[in-house]
Amino acid sequence: MSHEWGRVGEDGTVYVRTADGERPVGQYPAGSPEDALAFYTRRYEALALEVQLLEQRVNSGVLSPEEAAEAIKTVRAQVTDANAVGDLASLSGRLDALSPVLASQRKARQEEKAQRAAESKSAKEAIAAEAEKIAEGTDWRGGANRLRDLLDQWKSLPRIDRASDDALWRRFSSARTTYTRHRKAHFAEQNERRESARVVKERLAAEAEELADSTEWGPTAGRFRDLMRQWKAAGPAPREVDEQLWQRFRGAQDTFFGARDAVQAELDREFTANAEVKEGLLVEAEKLVPVDDLETAKKSFRDIAERWEAAGKVPRDRIKELEGRLRKVEQQIRSAEDEQWKRTDPEKSARADDMVSKLEAAIAVIEADLAAARAADDAKRVQELEDNLASRQSFLDMARRASADYGG
Repeated sequence: MSHEWGRVGEDGTVYVRTADGERPVGQYPAGSPEDALAFYTRRYEALALEVQLLEQRVNSGVLSPEEAAEAIKTVRAQVTDANAVGDLASLSGRLDALSPVLASQRKARQEEKAQRAAESKSAKEAIAAEAEKIAEGTDWRGGANRLRDLLDQWKSLPRIDRASDDALWRRFSSARTTYTRHRKAHFAEQNERRESARVVKERLAAEAEELADSTEWGPTAGRFRDLMRQWKAAGPAPREVDEQLWQRFRGAQDTFFGARDAVQAELDREFTANAEVKEGLLVEAEKLVPVDDLETAKKSFRDIAERWEAAGKVPRDRIKELEGRLRKVEQQIRSAEDEQWKRTDPEKSARADDMVSKLEAAIAVIEADLAAARAADDAKRVQELEDNLASRQSFLDMARRASADYGG
């Protein structure tokens, strides 16, 4: 029996037709020729389905080019030696048609790989540069955390060419090593400083505790201020003891200043009565100004000042106000005294009297000359002398007033 792609011989041998002629694919002695051809045709259909599935997988990119090439090789061997009846040449052609697809996929994979490598190289260069910048800084906490993040990023990136990858890794690793070394040195130095601070603060706390019961309020308060400056300058001690030492130091301070403030509060109550006395003295003092009788004002002020000193201290918040009011009265009395001295200055009075005498003598001479000019009927000379006399008379009036002022 004959078929488009094969036939069955009289002895039951089944043949498939190919471009190179026909070849036997098997025997089917048990059934009819139709059954034989149907059996071997179904084998072809199964093989065609396998080719179709391979095409789909290759075209979809599910398989890598290498996996696809191996699968094609396997299926091609099955097609070449297939014991089936059908267009085996078309199946081989379909397998051949997958070669350009694989070539395109290989090229795309290579381009994608090159792109990933370039991106990975750029990312690793950025990581190395950032790590080097961190290594130059002093951010000991944030820098360490960031370097850990950068290491995780590095591990997630694909490798690039070995030479570049090794060179960039050396930069990154060297930066991490440098940062770690500097960080350890920093904390070692910090621990040393904190240990030194602990020694200083223990000494300061002990001295503060010795001063806590002192009643020398002024000197001890000054010493506590010195101790506080030293405490701040010492810097932090180890965390586990710093707060404990501060509580000791602060407690001693509170004890001393609490006692001092209690004593001061008692004194302030006593000083309030003194302030009332001084307010009464201020009323007396402020009545002395403006000054009418300087000597009386001075005498009264001296008496007020003596009683002021005898009245004693006043509350600290009243000192400036009360002392200011008293000083104001004192300044007004002194101003009045200075003004009187200016008026009664002996040297100035003598100079004024001398000027009066000289002007009077000059005027007497001018009057004599004026009388002579009038007698001679010298009108021009009379006019000159009269003008001169008027001017000298005006100066004489001013000199007499000045003399009267200085003479009191």
